[in-house]
Amino acid sequence: MSILVVGLSHRSAPVSVLERAALSADAQIKLLQDTVAAEPAGEAAVLATCNRIELYADVDKFHAGVAELSTLLAQHSGVGLDELTPYLYVHYEDRAVHHLFSVACGLDSMVVGEGQILGQIKDSLARAQDMHSAGRLMNDLFQQALRVGKRAHSETGIDRAGQSLVTFGLEQLARGGDVPSWASGKKALVIGAGSMSSLAAATLARAGVAEVVVANRTFERAERLAEILNLADDCDVVARAVPMESVPAELTRADVAVSCTGATGLVLTADAVASAVEDRTGAPAERIAGQHPRMLPAARTDVRQPAAVEENCPLDLTAVQPGFSVMGEAAVAGMDAATLEQHAAWALSGTGTVRREGARRTPEADAELITALAATAATVGRIPERRKPEPVAEAPRPEPSLFLLDLAMPRDIDAAVHRLAGVRLVDIESLAEASADAPMAADVDQVRRIVADEVAAFGAAQRAAHITPTVVALRTMAADVVAGEIARLEGRLPGLDEKHRAEITQTVKRVVDKLLHAPTVRVKQLAAEPGGAGYADALRTLFDLDQETVASVSRAEDSTEKNRGPA
Repeated sequence: MSILVVGLSHRSAPVSVLERAALSADAQIKLLQDTVAAEPAGEAAVLATCNRIELYADVDKFHAGVAELSTLLAQHSGVGLDELTPYLYVHYEDRAVHHLFSVACGLDSMVVGEGQILGQIKDSLARAQDMHSAGRLMNDLFQQALRVGKRAHSETGIDRAGQSLVTFGLEQLARGGDVPSWASGKKALVIGAGSMSSLAAATLARAGVAEVVVANRTFERAERLAEILNLADDCDVVARAVPMESVPAELTRADVAVSCTGATGLVLTADAVASAVEDRTGAPAERIAGQHPRMLPAARTDVRQPAAVEENCPLDLTAVQPGFSVMGEAAVAGMDAATLEQHAAWALSGTGTVRREGARRTPEADAELITALAATAATVGRIPERRKPEPVAEAPRPEPSLFLLDLAMPRDIDAAVHRLAGVRLVDIESLAEASADAPMAADVDQVRRIVADEVAAFGAAQRAAHITPTVVALRTMAADVVAGEIARLEGRLPGLDEKHRAEITQTVKRVVDKLLHAPTVRVKQLAAEPGGAGYADALRTLFDLDQETVASVSRAEDSTEKNRGPA
């Protein structure tokens, strides 16, 4: 049996796909049940966070395991397999171990070095143990991942490389400024009372907000969190709980709101946020054109091509970001050869020739470039993107009066809120873009070395453990031989007294133990080395061990692990 992980994360899939594939707690339980019921899988665990969904399993067949786990993920996420497959990644055996250990250390997190993932891994293990889907291998894997993550945080400065998603999100709301200075005196609304929301409430309280209002569908949980904040020694904040139906009214009072619930629909619509802003300011919330603040029209020096010019262009101009020139290199990057030739003919015909004030290059120069690119495309079939688009300048926006942080997956706050003037929304998609440019700490390399060492040690331990049932079966067989010979001796010497019989029995056992000691210790050492899996087979063959006896030892160990309570 071998470890296999199939999953998707912020590194492999866009946020829109992650949002649709998000698994509720009930869906995770059902996924575990169906996975262990599937033929290729013997054990399973699900790691589901706001930016990753991973299914771990102990499988006996790689290809069948990949097919089965991929199908199960698609079924339980509600995203079709054909649509989901391009975003899935697969890790097997040592690579699967390396991946989980890296995740536990925060190396694969959206914010490198954040420690909250350790709690999520612990929750995943506890869930698998509760469902009895975690046997010896999954228990060993996840418990060791927790130890590796703790070691990385205690032995290195990986904490300096990043922080929790909550802290990072608040920094983005403050536009990189000092969070305590930004938060001081503000009124905060926290929607949800789970682990992420609780962390957000505590972080805001320590940052110096004047008030924290907690809203949750289960009012008792909101009350409990508010009581904890009021009694905390490390902050001076007034906290109170409200029912969920009070959120619209509380939003009109709040300066900052953080939402992280398990809701499948929107908690805050754009209209609800607009109404809150209107109640705060006394004026309707202005809606700014565009999909996102970063997509606002640029202040341009070139003249927009008239409709008559654009209608003959083979390029889909509606898909071009503002600030692109339809005559330039960026407009044709990635075109297939046929479309590129059409674009070149259109440019050379003079149809697209316009005068651009302040432009350094003439349309004729652009046309020559496009012709050259077309010749290249005819040879290689496709032009790769040659450069990144120029940054698009944002139109002036009023200073926000309401700050929103959405940490839920799927999202709690309507993405259309990005277009509301006077509101600053930071969500998972915004955080993913911001973290892509975050600097890496020097400690990351040290953590990677720790992960590599721990993966090697885990592999050696697992290979050594693989031979343990065979060694146990060998010693059991030896004990049976000793017992049989002592019984035969008693039949031949019925007058043997108890003292002499005990001495003879002990002597025979010592002889057998000494004969087996060196071979069994050595075979465990050899089995721990790469390629040592065959030593168990050799031992069974040499001593003619019963395969069923070895298998029964393995089943007994697995049964003990699956019945173990949460760590």
